[in-house]
Amino acid sequence: MAIQRYSKGARGERELLNELYNRGYSVVRAAGSGVNSVSPDIIAVKAGKGMVFECKAWDRGSLSIELEKYESLRRWRDSALMDTFIAWRMNGQGWFFVKLDEMTKNRNSYTVTRKNAVAKGRRLENIVL
Repeated sequence: MAIQRYSKGARGERELLNELYNRGYSVVRAAGSGVNSVSPDIIAVKAGKGMVFECKAWDRGSLSIELEKYESLRRWRDSALMDTFIAWRMNGQGWFFVKLDEMTKNRNSYTVTRKNAVAKGRRLENIVL
């Protein structure tokens, strides 16, 4: 089961990486991003503007990020001064992008509901140059 989740997640990361590359971005997929909390999954740069993505392919009503991972992404955003997104790939609907500050803090995680992510309507064409 864990290997299936990893494969699905890695496939999603590669899909987003290719979409960004096809739009003219220089992109990097971080090695080991799924097993450590110090780096995001994808870094994309174009014309001196960078974006950072933590990718999730999750087919549930909400998506949660562990507190440690969230804080790592927040530190990355604050030190690199790059827009930082949770990239949520929803089956049959494609990618939605959620800013860190749009997530709700719970006891053990930060969460966003599918309803809120869709309502924001932030798609790739809304955030790229």
